[in-house]
Amino acid sequence: QVQLVESGGGLVQAGGSLRLSCAASGSGRTFDTYAMGWFRQAPGQEREFVSGINWSGEIPAYEDSVKGRFTISRDNLKNTVYLQMGSLKPEDTAVYYCAADRWTGWVRREIHVYDYWGQGTQVTVSS
Repeated sequence: QVQLVESGGGLVQAGGSLRLSCAASGSGRTFDTYAMGWFRQAPGQEREFVSGINWSGEIPAYEDSVKGRFTISRDNLKNTVYLQMGSLKPEDTAVYYCAADRWTGWVRREIHVYDYWGQGTQVTVSS
């Protein structure tokens, strides 16, 4: 069983930055075979794909609204994936979740393919 723990959320003014981290445990030596994703869910909204990264960290993917503002990365030695968020906007306010797809090392955007989820971290962007 893989446990994912997100951290780094908080309250920030519009235009500011935050760095989210997601630490994986229990995966043994298989973390570096998983694709990892970041999703977010705003109140009253469905959970949506934000960004993902393939097993090696060489191929990122982004939802259109965050392209150029967010950067995903991973450190397979630390079993951790990061989401650097910049130029934050009030519409980025949501609970952010990281997720692991153990079936393929390549990024997929569909929520249902991800097997393991963290508990989420709140990001609030004030105007």
